[in-house]
This record gives sequence, C-alpha cells and structure tokens, in this order.
Amino acid sequence: MATSDDPRPPGSREWVPTEKGAHLRGRVTRNTRPEVELRRAVHALGLRFRLHRRVVAQCTPDFVLPRWKVAVFVDGCFWHGCPDHSPAEFKGPNAVSWRQKISTNRSRDRRNNELLTVAGWTVIRVWECEIRRDPAEAAHRVANAARNST
Repeated sequence: MATSDDPRPPGSREWVPTEKGAHLRGRVTRNTRPEVELRRAVHALGLRFRLHRRVVAQCTPDFVLPRWKVAVFVDGCFWHGCPDHSPAEFKGPNAVSWRQKISTNRSRDRRNNELLTVAGWTVIRVWECEIRRDPAEAAHRVANAARNST
C-alpha cells in the first residue's frame, strides 16, 4: 500500500540505492566492533563462551555461555530499533522498506527470546550504544546473568 512518503505505486517496492545509504552496503553481521569489545570484557571477567552457536532451531546468539545457559545478543541501535538512537521516522524512497526491516528484526528478536526462554536459557540483549558507553558495565550484566542462572 502506497503511503504519502512513498511516491511509488503499490507493488513496486524494489530497493532504491541512495548516496545517503552507501555506508550501509556490505555491513558485516558477525564480529562487529561492539560485539568484539563485549566479548573481550566478558573474557576479562574470567567467563568463557562459544561464538555463534545455534542453540535452538533458527536461533543463533552472538555468543553463549553454555555452562550457565546464557545467550547473549548484541543489538545494533539502527538495525534493531534502539529507543534512544533509532530514527523516529524514516524518509526517502526506501522509508517503507526500512520500517518493515526494523519491524521484522524486532519480531525475530522477540521470537528468539521466547524460543530460548522456553528451552531454559537466560537471554541477555545488549545495545550497541551500551557497549560503546561502557563495555565493562555491559560485561558485568552478562556476568550477573550467569551468576543468577545457577
């Protein structure tokens, strides 16, 4: 369905490459800088983990602490709709696609949380901005979850 901010006719939702979005092309999805920083800080606390292990069907956390059944996801502020840093409104020819993408990501996050919780895992989601602000504090959240899960 076309909206006022989308001049394209219904059914023509192909992606329109823009200069403003060029920096997003080819983004890595694993081993991002915030993810690596958090892993370093968690490792420095003496916790050991496994990377990108599928824990339940269709669910692969960024890293898991199998001994404590803790699954950790590092959520990018833009990609997962951070309440502080995600755009309140998307503009341009791809606005509908961006809203749909973020909505799909958030739905998948909720589904994964539920699947893991039902399987007996503790789920920790850490925003990228939390890690940038204080990696040690974010690592302590993970460590506290591990201590409280036993």
